[in-house]
Amino acid sequence: MAVGLQTGVPWVMCKQPDAPDPVINACNGKNCGETFTGPNSPNKPAVWTENWTSFYQVFGEEPVLRSAEDIAFAVALWIAKNGSFVNYYMYHGGTNFARTGSAFVTTSYFDQAPLDEYGLIRQPKWGHLRELHIAIKQGAEPLLLGTPTNFSLGQQQDAYVFQGNLGCIAFLSNSDKRTAASVQFRNSTYELPRRSISILSDCKNVIFNTAKVNAQYGERSVSMAQNLDVKESWEEFMDGVPSFAQASFKTNALSDQIGVAKDDTDYLWYSISYDHATNDSGSKLHVDSLGNVVHAFVNGMHIGTAHGSHKNPITTLEAPISLISGNNNISLLSVLVGLPDSGAFMEHKVAGLRRVIIQDNNNRSEDISTNSWGYQIGLLGEQLGIYAQDGLEKVNWKSIGDPQQPLTWYKTLFDAPEGNDSVVLNLGSMGKGEAWINGENIGRYWISFNTAKGRPSQTLYHVPRSFLKPSGNLLVLFEEIGGDPLQISFGTPTISRICGSVSDKHLPPVWSLGKNRNSQPSMHLQCAGRGTISSIEFASFGTPLGDCASYTTGSCHSVQSRSVAEEACLGKNRCSMTVSADKFGEDPCPGTSKSLLVVVNCS
Repeated sequence: MAVGLQTGVPWVMCKQPDAPDPVINACNGKNCGETFTGPNSPNKPAVWTENWTSFYQVFGEEPVLRSAEDIAFAVALWIAKNGSFVNYYMYHGGTNFARTGSAFVTTSYFDQAPLDEYGLIRQPKWGHLRELHIAIKQGAEPLLLGTPTNFSLGQQQDAYVFQGNLGCIAFLSNSDKRTAASVQFRNSTYELPRRSISILSDCKNVIFNTAKVNAQYGERSVSMAQNLDVKESWEEFMDGVPSFAQASFKTNALSDQIGVAKDDTDYLWYSISYDHATNDSGSKLHVDSLGNVVHAFVNGMHIGTAHGSHKNPITTLEAPISLISGNNNISLLSVLVGLPDSGAFMEHKVAGLRRVIIQDNNNRSEDISTNSWGYQIGLLGEQLGIYAQDGLEKVNWKSIGDPQQPLTWYKTLFDAPEGNDSVVLNLGSMGKGEAWINGENIGRYWISFNTAKGRPSQTLYHVPRSFLKPSGNLLVLFEEIGGDPLQISFGTPTISRICGSVSDKHLPPVWSLGKNRNSQPSMHLQCAGRGTISSIEFASFGTPLGDCASYTTGSCHSVQSRSVAEEACLGKNRCSMTVSADKFGEDPCPGTSKSLLVVVNCS
């Protein structure tokens, strides 16, 4: 079918080794230079369609981190093994606005990419890959036109050489993850750090090593601009708990949520009218669900919430309940946090409640799964569109009371922070739900689902400037389990703290090589945008201890370190310093390898 469309461009099939001609079989993953078996035909190029710079984060788990060094090693190895093309997934992070995120995936998407969710440069990932790209492009002619050869330099060391009439480029690889290696290549000795590749632009001089980072390090922070802590500016509306009698339709079974809701909403109410002979405060409700979250209500009272996880999406709720003599209304709100994103036979995947059991105080169990169940698709507030200006008047809003109430809508007005930068909404005081700005759904939030480290997966939510007016912006939240809107705040993200850490064993930046070749390692720092370096937080030339996150001076330290850094950098958007004793007036410890570690603040 694909070939029959006659598009005029090649078709590419990700992760299908037997893709038929002329479709190009490609690779997805982190280390395709090690895992890809190669094109299945000699007339097809080696294509890497997704080089994962991180991975999507899910609620309840920490961000997936991948170092600049690891990505650079993987790309260099791919090119060394005749790779033709590398596509970074993602190079620019993004936002799963509204309900676009798949099952359990956070609203923030690939924020650890070289350009983060807000488009800010994430260093050193961006800068280190830039250096790699420049180094590879310098060898474009031998890579494209030269003859490739490869041979072993040791147990886990290899050489990949491209030699031609227009030049030579070599990749010396050390795949050992624990130990550095010294190798002989063309009558010269080369030191290769553990799991690294050195690129020799003329098959002699090293211009880049994947493990040696010259690029600066950056730390993103949020400058909070407005706290929405004025109680009088907030109003609330309690979304109702529907009874069996109010159901829009009924069946004698627990229906599939995906088929019933048809992806119009995350929410589906299951309600049943349950007759009980006596007043009973010792019964238990047991619910098994393939919905991601279940909220249970008995006679209008919230009696429990349960949820699954990305690794185990099956949800089980067990809660004590009090039943009255006669008719009892049991309402269960099944909530999806995204649909399945992949896998075979997706058309057969289901969600929602699978089994409901009531156990009385005598431990007698009754399975009510096949009783008559009533359904309501979505929330009342959703149906009335009260998240947008033209729907606000359809319900009666009132002053907020107890901030920890479930199934509550909140609204307020706010002014946009000054400037043109992206805006973040800090929802760290809330529980779980969705948020709208001027009628635009900015995504799901789930603060109450902590990671193993006891913190939320995401508290800051992206608000594009295009969603905002200078003043009078409408913020609406639907809170499922309870939160405190008076602690919500707005701010702007920025890179306010940057750092460089370069040793005298580092290579000069690749981009500095040329007619005015800089033969010495050097540190280069630059504030984002038009920012300037306002203070030197730390500077040490010698043997500083630690890294950009935690540091102190070592046994060897030049007393001129701070003054040299201040003279070179203060008040400037960018600055550079050569990692050389001459730059600092004297050698603080002759015969010892030295490093320069500088941490600065931008404003």
